[in-house]
Amino acid sequence: MPNFGEVQTNTFIYMKNLLFLLLFTVCVFEASAQVITVMDGVVFHDGYNGNLILTPAPPAGVIKLRNDLFTRKLTTAELASIGTALEINVTLSALCDNYDRLGYVNMALVPKGATTYVPSNVQRIELARFITPFMNKNIEPTSVPYTFKTDNVAMILKETSITNDFDIWIELEVFGVPYAANTQVAGCAGRNDVFMGRLDFITNAPAPTQDTNVLIPIYMNARMNNYNAAGTDTLGKTTKTITFNVPKDVSEATLFLITSNHGSNAGGEEYNRRIHYAYFDNKLKLTYKPGRTTCEPFRQYNTQGNGIYGSSIKTPSQWQQFSNWCPGDVIDIRKINLGAVTAGNHKFMIRVPTAVFAEGQGDIPVSLYFHGTTRTGTVLSNEDLLKEDNSFSISPNPTNGRFIVELSTDQAVITVTDLFGKEVLKKQATQNTAHLEIDKNGLYIVHVTTKQGTVTQKLIVSR
Repeated sequence: MPNFGEVQTNTFIYMKNLLFLLLFTVCVFEASAQVITVMDGVVFHDGYNGNLILTPAPPAGVIKLRNDLFTRKLTTAELASIGTALEINVTLSALCDNYDRLGYVNMALVPKGATTYVPSNVQRIELARFITPFMNKNIEPTSVPYTFKTDNVAMILKETSITNDFDIWIELEVFGVPYAANTQVAGCAGRNDVFMGRLDFITNAPAPTQDTNVLIPIYMNARMNNYNAAGTDTLGKTTKTITFNVPKDVSEATLFLITSNHGSNAGGEEYNRRIHYAYFDNKLKLTYKPGRTTCEPFRQYNTQGNGIYGSSIKTPSQWQQFSNWCPGDVIDIRKINLGAVTAGNHKFMIRVPTAVFAEGQGDIPVSLYFHGTTRTGTVLSNEDLLKEDNSFSISPNPTNGRFIVELSTDQAVITVTDLFGKEVLKKQATQNTAHLEIDKNGLYIVHVTTKQGTVTQKLIVSR
């Protein structure tokens, strides 16, 4: 058995090699990176105004379908230039809406040769979702960036079974209204322009076309709640189930799920973190509770005073009491890895059993699509290993020894180890909140093992 010095040396070498590999990967990507500007300078107007406002005119090639929705067809040359990696970047600039709103990046599959389309008449999938900050256009910063890592979408854009039959149009959608800003923001009196946007795709060196991908749009911004027959399987319960058909066997498949809870009334779902359960063919595949550890990194973009951020910095534990998402932040794209899936009908179900929807208000927009491949090792990417895990949270972190682990399940085993794998403490959690204490300063790893066998880890600093 190696002694401590050997373990320390091997760990150092491993970490050094890992850092070198990550830096090498970044450098290679940056060296070959190319930018496809899908659209820039598009101006969104009052989403409640039924008259399409075309002043200023959209950029060449961009079509304004609604006051909250722009679209552009990707050209043959642009599709050919897509590589194996894809990053979606949105930059949103403040005009005359100073509230937090929902924004989306969508893909529409439009019959070949069409010069435009009606969104409800074509297949669409939501690629990304974000929340605008409370922005005053007169106070810097006046724009906010959003970044999404979507390598699997690069595969879809290269798939000939899709591109042979469809043109691929990319949408930028932001719903806003100017009414509060008309009186609260200098220079916005009488105006109805709400935001200005830019959308870029960042990719690497061009890759060959593919013919192994299976794409199935399932939900496109479907509303889930417990008080409307269209929003639930059963009135009084927050459950939504759908059956869909997979046309051929796939060796590897992933469901891409986006949800965010809304309802800003007193006791509304925006302010209550609920455990979400996602099932595939009646088997629980994902348990999660939305919400960041803290929203403070996004305070800088919230230049309009508001009741979410307030006037002073909040602790992580304060944020975790009410913040379901952060104005100025992205909404997570959750990946549900399925492995091999056979051809035929399959069922997806999502449940939020503790959701209340006070006063019969609010909902949970759900978007979901299935991406499978007949070739292994292609849907998932290393990005999945680096993505922040939100299935549990730790506060405070750093800590003076005492800390709280908030879980997305009420049955889990919590193990704390040092960086060399030595167990420091272990606790069986029987509720969603567990109180723990470390008696020595240092860096530790908190491991949470659910009763379904899912293991996740986070780093904690005790000082």
